[in-house]
Amino acid sequence: MESRNTEANVSVFRSLDWITILLYLLLVSAGAISIYAASYDFDNASMFDFAEFSGKQFLWIGLSVVIGGVILLLDARLFEAYAYPIYGIVIIILIATIFLAPDIKGSRSWLVFGPVSLQPAEFGKFATALALARLFNSYNFSLNAKISNYFRALIIIFLPICLILLQKETGSALVYFSLIFVLYREGMSGLVLFSVVCAIVYFVVAVKFSAPLILNIPVGEFSVFLLIILIFTLMLVFYCRDFVIARNVIIGFVLSGVIVTILSICGVTVNGTIFFCVILGLALAYTSLAMLHHRIQKFLITISFALVSVLFLFSVNFVFGNVLEAHQQTRIKVSLGIEEDLRGAGYNVNQSKIAIGSGGVIGKGFLNGTQTKLKYVPEQHTDFIFCTIGEEEGFVGATTVLIVFLAFILRLIVIAERQRTAFGRVYAYCMVSFLIFHLCINIGMVIGLCPVIGIPLPFFSYGGSALWGFTILLFILLRIDASRKERRD
Repeated sequence: MESRNTEANVSVFRSLDWITILLYLLLVSAGAISIYAASYDFDNASMFDFAEFSGKQFLWIGLSVVIGGVILLLDARLFEAYAYPIYGIVIIILIATIFLAPDIKGSRSWLVFGPVSLQPAEFGKFATALALARLFNSYNFSLNAKISNYFRALIIIFLPICLILLQKETGSALVYFSLIFVLYREGMSGLVLFSVVCAIVYFVVAVKFSAPLILNIPVGEFSVFLLIILIFTLMLVFYCRDFVIARNVIIGFVLSGVIVTILSICGVTVNGTIFFCVILGLALAYTSLAMLHHRIQKFLITISFALVSVLFLFSVNFVFGNVLEAHQQTRIKVSLGIEEDLRGAGYNVNQSKIAIGSGGVIGKGFLNGTQTKLKYVPEQHTDFIFCTIGEEEGFVGATTVLIVFLAFILRLIVIAERQRTAFGRVYAYCMVSFLIFHLCINIGMVIGLCPVIGIPLPFFSYGGSALWGFTILLFILLRIDASRKERRD
């Protein structure tokens, strides 16, 4: 029996995905070198000097390897068995952080232990991933089986989001929204993702073009109404597949547009908001009557989508003006090109773009970046570390880093798809979602495509909390993956 068990259980270290580990070591090593380049100040200090940021980062890397090794020695079944207790402990720590953490730059998200500071939000990622994976691996659990399953999954996701928002750490809270891709992978309708994309487009268009007027409403609001009408019509054609109703609705929209154009030419004042609400209301009423003789569910979803879209549009100005903080409003305006605050909120991004642009194709060379060495870019060793790579290694170096990240992400997806349980698969996709979100938003911040919200570049930005958080995420996944071939007696 003992011999049979020995043959059935594959050695953990022989079963490890060493390609992923090598990519991980390559990324963290390149990150520490980039931190040294970003913080180098001509004093000829060693890269491994603990007085330097790079030296401290190598220390964090060494401790990360130790943490990873300890995780690999644990029984993989422990992670599933204790997923909920781990999640509960982290939630308690997040609650305590709200009251115990000192105010650092307006945020209460760091617990200080003498010379060491830790950000619990970074460790909440692996705890949330474990809890979500445990939920999906429950007996007979299916996301679409009943609506309560959605609520259970959303509670696990939104609880840490709410607690982190109470710490006034918006950037870290937004990361958890990336788990929507995990829900999509596990059966959530693509309409939800489509709705999220539409909401982002509505918000950007409404905010960016909020000043000029057409039909006595801002251009942004006018454009969003047109988008809602277009999407509503396309959903009737391609989703509901009722061309007769779609044709009649299009004719109604076109005739309404002709009438309001004629009235405007004749000097009659038309309120655009009332006009669009009326024609949309008539279109929805007509569709509601027509759906009684057709596929009710799809028509109901289409009508609901249009109604929610209009309500969302009306809420944009309120949220932007009353919910978001002043500095958040400024960052969004700078990112959208509404304002140009090169000495204030837009300073970091502007200097970062100068640094990346000055690197050219092959860069200025290691430790030769002028923007970096003269400290023009604030936080260049943390959130803006990518601009150092762009300046010193140029387009070639920056592209190489992105290719390595792409290889790493694709490898994680391969690991996710070969899992034999929902627990392993869901956990793997949680890590993939977190990683992609961090990567896209951080680089988007550095090149001016996204507002600056303080999200680090995984494995590159200086700091122990983020590095340890992603390391724990990764090595738990590697341990789960290494045990996928084990026979369970």
